[in-house]
Amino acid sequence: MKTGDIYTMTHMVSENETAEVLGSGGLPVYSTPSMIRLMELAAYRLAESHGHQTVGTKVNISHLKACVPGTEVIAEAVLQEMEGRRLSYKVTVKDAQEIIGEGFHERFIIDPERFMAKLK
Repeated sequence: MKTGDIYTMTHMVSENETAEVLGSGGLPVYSTPSMIRLMELAAYRLAESHGHQTVGTKVNISHLKACVPGTEVIAEAVLQEMEGRRLSYKVTVKDAQEIIGEGFHERFIIDPERFMAKLK
């Protein structure tokens, strides 16, 4: 894995991802928590495609535009920096016209067995 690597995925916004349903707002629009989940998933899958298991540790996201269920969105994660086990990503979500959310996300490469053993 190297800086500049990109993972892109498409997603159809569903009724159960609205701010109204999730309780993060009162309108039937794509929720910020759902958008962040998609951004994290793109970053996770980029690392996973290179054989790494990771956990998310930071998000710094701006939700710039609303969209409704039935909207197809495209999430993109671009690896910006690798420092030891720390991975920093630029993440975006776009609809057909423009960026609806963007920001930065950080993940750490982990050994799943060792990570889970620490929690016992």
